[in-house]
Amino acid sequence: MLGVFKNGVVNPPKELHSPIEGSSRPKSTEETLKDFLASNGNNGFFLGFAEKGFLAYAPSQRSVVSHQRLFCGLNDVYCVFIGSLNNLCTLNKQYGLSKNSNEAMFVIEAYCTLRDRGPVPAHRFLKELEGSFGFVIYDHKSETVFAAIGADKAVNLFWGIAGDGSAMISDNVDLIKGSCGKSFAPFPAGCMYHSEGGLVSFEHPMKKMKAMPRVDSEGAICGSYLTVDAYSKVNTMPRVGSAANWATWG
Repeated sequence: MLGVFKNGVVNPPKELHSPIEGSSRPKSTEETLKDFLASNGNNGFFLGFAEKGFLAYAPSQRSVVSHQRLFCGLNDVYCVFIGSLNNLCTLNKQYGLSKNSNEAMFVIEAYCTLRDRGPVPAHRFLKELEGSFGFVIYDHKSETVFAAIGADKAVNLFWGIAGDGSAMISDNVDLIKGSCGKSFAPFPAGCMYHSEGGLVSFEHPMKKMKAMPRVDSEGAICGSYLTVDAYSKVNTMPRVGSAANWATWG
């Protein structure tokens, strides 16, 4: 999968910026999209959101990847999901969804339900998910992104800052490197990102995030790792937007 978000839709942590430029000219996000589509033959497609960015998706090839990829769109909310949930049937029943809903559909339905109807903290919802997962949601109406990855580190996502300033996220590190050069890092396990709330650990919601320098194989300093600061503590979870909105983290 590949997501590119422009014009402040995603404001990634400044620590992702590398102080050292790559040795080659970074590809434009449009060139990276072409590479993604070309590498997936007739199976890949993308959805563009005017000047806000795009989501690109290709289904799993079992001989190549170990985790399923799913795509779903509902009421102008779009989700790419990687991995699987062991308790999907229980979650569908809990949220009143069809037992045939897959993981991507469940995440969208749960997101919309909690966003619109109840002030359930996002970190509490994510802790209910059992399995290996990573997902990116784009809410076209509110022009916001919500992304998360499980704590077991079985699914990998990478994010970075492309040459034109766009934020990019993908499970393919080569695509990220092509446009972001050294300004990228793994998306931290057990964490979530929302356009309004920023990066937060849902495993340890009362801990702050800290940046750790990342050095590549050539010894060059790259975009930093972001991880939980085990010795920090916040008094309250940060709130953004309406108190009735799921995007409120508290």
